[in-house]
Amino acid sequence: MEEKDFFYTVDKEAAAEFKDRGSKFIAYAFAITKVEDFKKRLDELKKEHPKAVHHCFAYRIGLDGNTFRVSDDGEPSGSAGRPILGQIDSKQLTNTAIIVVRYFGGTLLGVPGLINAYKTSSALALQITPIVQKQVEVHYQLEFDYTRMNEVMMILKQCNCRITEQQLQLFCVMKIAVPKQSLELTVQRLNKIQGLVFKKQ
Repeated sequence: MEEKDFFYTVDKEAAAEFKDRGSKFIAYAFAITKVEDFKKRLDELKKEHPKAVHHCFAYRIGLDGNTFRVSDDGEPSGSAGRPILGQIDSKQLTNTAIIVVRYFGGTLLGVPGLINAYKTSSALALQITPIVQKQVEVHYQLEFDYTRMNEVMMILKQCNCRITEQQLQLFCVMKIAVPKQSLELTVQRLNKIQGLVFKKQ
């Protein structure tokens, strides 16, 4: 699989509702970068919807597409999690999760009805949140003398790097995210700064 410079994910959380024969399906689509983010949001939604009968979900994280999970949360096997993941994949998204909260309406929908409901509610949520293209970034930690600050900042700005954390004293420690496409240039230029130490995170 070729290495990508960009990936697609959702811009901000969106919620959409779908009803079928009294049952209500509320889909929440949101961006995540790690499994912990997802677990936190799932716990919040369970507290927000304590009377819901199911909290089904799917997510995909990472650039290789290998980190994903689906859950039918008590619905018939394959009727919820897979159709939700199918919607994430149909838009070629990663670092994206969808949780669908279901309130039972008294009528059984059957497996085809459930697949349709989970798929449709997920699709609706993805329709109302902007899909964004993000740069693949490589993370580094820089350590340098404060007198080198201007040189470092100039390179970071010119190479579109993001500063994710910084401690600025006489000796500075900075964590940066470098866009993959300008990685070679950034590393070359930082290497020329005297006394600067940088290591991959």
